[in-house]
Amino acid sequence: MRTGYRYLEPEALARVKNLSLVARGVVEGFISGLHSSPYKGFSVEFAEHREYTLGDDPRHLDYKMLARTDRLYIKQFEEETNMRVQILLDTSGSMAYRHEARITKLEYGSYLTAVLAYLMTRQQDSVGLTTFDTEVRLDMPARSSPRHFNEMMQQLEAIEPGGTTHIAATLHKLANRFKRRCLIVLISDLYDEPDAVIRALHHFRHRRHEVILFHIFDKAELEFPFRDVIAFHDLETDERIQVDPAYVRDVYIEQLKQFVDTYRRECSESQIDYVMTDTSVPYDFMLSRYIAKRSRL
Repeated sequence: MRTGYRYLEPEALARVKNLSLVARGVVEGFISGLHSSPYKGFSVEFAEHREYTLGDDPRHLDYKMLARTDRLYIKQFEEETNMRVQILLDTSGSMAYRHEARITKLEYGSYLTAVLAYLMTRQQDSVGLTTFDTEVRLDMPARSSPRHFNEMMQQLEAIEPGGTTHIAATLHKLANRFKRRCLIVLISDLYDEPDAVIRALHHFRHRRHEVILFHIFDKAELEFPFRDVIAFHDLETDERIQVDPAYVRDVYIEQLKQFVDTYRRECSESQIDYVMTDTSVPYDFMLSRYIAKRSRL
């Protein structure tokens, strides 16, 4: 099978092709399980009015129509059963890091974005893509057409890593922008103040969005394998600092553990799916494992 797109590898798609049915079940679980609503279904669209009859739910009364016509009308809604997914991909400078890995964190996130969009589009869900660093760089609304998917893949292949990032501020802006409930998929290394990012994630939950967080590292960031004195280069600020790894390794590992544990704990308490991985783990294997686990819940 040939896809023609950099981030849609035929071998990976072959390994995830049987996931569509399982993923469909996961999506239906999101739709039916986690959001209370006065209407049935994950989201609804206004369809038409009809005259009020005894026993109708007064919450559906259209008071503007009452003011204009002096008659009671009920708003009727059309159930929308397909999922709306918005993928938020962090393209800041730190996502360009790789030590000995085959790909950068940004490339890993791009592969993950592509296969998620592929799976969702196959099951006729609407998928959008937002990329950001200090600000939103690309904002494609969720749609389900093949033409939209093709454009998304082309945009994905043109992405270049940016500079610094303000994850929390950007997420707050996006939470206000997405008016209709959807599934938010955030792909990032989360290099921002954790408390601020967590408050921004709570903002999405407050607006009744479902959230999945893919926390991406390079394996070297987790294991700190450095032995000799080394000059570290900050890919976002361009700052350079010379370090003897022997003096900082234990403190670094402990702080990283606290960093990850904070996100894992806070996400669990907020009913946010948290998935931590590194670029040495094949993204299709990681995604298969996550979807299989999620489908059993």
